[in-house]
Amino acid sequence: MENIKNLWVSGYRSYELGIFQDEDPKKKIIMDYLTQILQDYCENGLQWILTGGQLGIEQYTIETVKKNSIFQTYHLKTAIMLPFTNIANNWSEKNQQRFALAQQQADYVNSVSAQDYVNPSQFTNWQQFMLQHTDAGLMVYDLEHPGKAQYEYRAIKQYQKEHDYDLRLVDFYDLQDFIDAQVDF
Repeated sequence: MENIKNLWVSGYRSYELGIFQDEDPKKKIIMDYLTQILQDYCENGLQWILTGGQLGIEQYTIETVKKNSIFQTYHLKTAIMLPFTNIANNWSEKNQQRFALAQQQADYVNSVSAQDYVNPSQFTNWQQFMLQHTDAGLMVYDLEHPGKAQYEYRAIKQYQKEHDYDLRLVDFYDLQDFIDAQVDF
């Protein structure tokens, strides 16, 4: 966890977690756990979080950083790096509003490709950009339950074959342990 200045955070989309409302208790649990993990990273020098701005873990991370004053004391910054422009154009109006809010909350927003979607290579180029501009990855992702983030996971695993790049996976067992630790019996 030391010498990690830039952290790529990704994971499940909200619908993959069965979270369809902002008030869902699962979202609060995830955000509370992210707060704990990110604070540990900050205590070891974390300066930037980079995400792709997707619904779910990536937007929850931006929201977590912006809602918790503890992260202001660390001067933690957030960046949304998109694979291409207009990524949310085909999303529902509600999800476009969530995306717009995440962009407003982020300290920096940009696209790796200056074009709209053209072909899948834009995602590959984006993954390479994220890997080359971060020191480690944090994923809320369980290998036993594949989701869209499997592509980021595979890209990181491939990158690790030739580079020193730490990946911390938070799976459903970790989340359950976190919940259990919060409950007094």
